[in-house]
Amino acid sequence: MSARPRLGLSTSQLTQDLSHEVNGVPRRYAEAVRLAGGLPLLLPNLPELAADYAAQVDAVVLTGGPDLHPRHYGQSPRRGLGEVDEQRDAFETALYRAARALGRPVLGICRGMQTLNVLEGGTLHQHLPDVPGFWADHAQVAQPPGLGHEVCLRPGSLLGRAHGAAAWVNSYHHQAVDAVAPGLTVTATAPDGVIEGLEGDGLLGVQWHPEMLLSRYPEALAPFRVFLEEMVGVRRG
Repeated sequence: MSARPRLGLSTSQLTQDLSHEVNGVPRRYAEAVRLAGGLPLLLPNLPELAADYAAQVDAVVLTGGPDLHPRHYGQSPRRGLGEVDEQRDAFETALYRAARALGRPVLGICRGMQTLNVLEGGTLHQHLPDVPGFWADHAQVAQPPGLGHEVCLRPGSLLGRAHGAAAWVNSYHHQAVDAVAPGLTVTATAPDGVIEGLEGDGLLGVQWHPEMLLSRYPEALAPFRVFLEEMVGVRRG
């Protein structure tokens, strides 16, 4: 049996106490990568090692987390901006640049999709409740953990091939893609028009959290599976 491809997962800063700094991710990300056929490897936030990490993995997963600082897309912070982590911003920027320079595919989940859009030249809505016209409960405050709203999927896209014409997803974000970066295509949208999926050359992003749904909805693995099969090269077995 061939070795599992190595997927490097970006990590969050789990504490602000400098004497007990911890980098990590919810176990569900690692489980999703494992179930899809990959080997999950957690990458601590060390920007000086980003190029070494990128060279040692077959693909990168940018995980969810706090808001990306608006300076990365040429804006000043506005009312409604949430917590930011500039150390993580610096690390993921270095990791992304190094991975792309080596031709490594990148999967972005929630914040991760927003990050890959920004690093490719796009912008974000800093706080969806302040944007006229968006009405869906993207923070899912009115829903129990689980499915929050439907997304419409672009025919022929990776997400469309994985899920079909539409899929129900969860939703835990107050920011979203505004201007789409050159080279990226919108492949999933919410009923109110919020961009929920992006695809590009070696790039796949989803605004929802498929890893959180797997215990009740096994079909939610589809973004991880199609990423590994189509962009990394894993065969179903």
